[in-house]
Amino acid sequence: MSDGNDDDRMKILQVTPRYPPQSGGVETHVQEISERLVERGHEVTVVSADTGGDGERREIRNGVRVRRYRSVSPSGTIHVCPQITTVVQRSDADVVHAHNYHSFPLFFAALGAGDRRFVVTTHYHGGSASSIRDRLLSLYRPVGRWAVRRSGAVIAVSEWEKRELASDFGVDAEVVPNGVDVGRFSEAESFEWERPYLLTVGRLEEYKGVQHMIRALGELPEYDLLVAGSGPYQSELERIAREGGVADRVEFLGYVNDDMLPGLYAGSEVYVTMSEFESYGMTVAEALATGTPCVVRQVGGLKTWIEAEGVLGVVDLSPIELSQKIESLTDVEIRPNRTVSWQNVTEQLLQNYIQCR
Repeated sequence: MSDGNDDDRMKILQVTPRYPPQSGGVETHVQEISERLVERGHEVTVVSADTGGDGERREIRNGVRVRRYRSVSPSGTIHVCPQITTVVQRSDADVVHAHNYHSFPLFFAALGAGDRRFVVTTHYHGGSASSIRDRLLSLYRPVGRWAVRRSGAVIAVSEWEKRELASDFGVDAEVVPNGVDVGRFSEAESFEWERPYLLTVGRLEEYKGVQHMIRALGELPEYDLLVAGSGPYQSELERIAREGGVADRVEFLGYVNDDMLPGLYAGSEVYVTMSEFESYGMTVAEALATGTPCVVRQVGGLKTWIEAEGVLGVVDLSPIELSQKIESLTDVEIRPNRTVSWQNVTEQLLQNYIQCR
């Protein structure tokens, strides 16, 4: 093992429930830091619990070694994957970095970390929109708390999350926010669409709140809604659009690749997210980096964005209230937000790896 000096080439094990091509905020976070750690000369292996589907059991993606394992997922989001403990135990990693308190791979990584440097990024947002998942998380809380407190460094992605971790787990986390590939977003050319459009990006789950935006379209006849992402709630969203008489103005784009996404943000009149649970709100940062104003649900980590230029929050999710907030921003021009870059995030995490004991 390396001794932890700045110039050492470290072997780093990233443990996460899912990894690209699976989409989501945690998935993006782990990919961005892993690829940049490789660029800096470190050896990075990602261990995930999402084998099957469109993933491969073993592969190399942009220099990152990826090992995927099969899991049991009762609610579609919690991944029970005990073999991760053995994988971590047998690895020769200098640092084990586990992600996402709300899924079980973090706990299994804690069991297997031994005396290696163990870092946790919790991506913690407290509750869940699923009653099944809430019950599982309630049972999980004692061992989940142990896993978080067992780490040598706890990372929060927002000040809001830091306060929640202090309250719920009694830990003093360091804030290392999610980053943005600033150049890629700030220089994006607008996506061309036949009508002015609103945009939302994310996995299609009920808690993401896309249904509120669809219902608000009845008050916004001049706009279409583009929905980037896929997930189990899509059929219900399509039904809501049909019943609301706006199906011809809602376009489900499915998975959107990295090359297309910046232009989608740049071409949007307003970016909207009505998600119920977020520890940060990475898509808001990406939208602001293109100079697109945002309307966010005034809950959780999204609340912190209300202080930024060009962002409005909503508490009342009624179609009239939401449409009024959107309309108030459609003619607003803001400067692209030069938010934290992934390079800076990676540098901060490296310092935590080095200092962690």
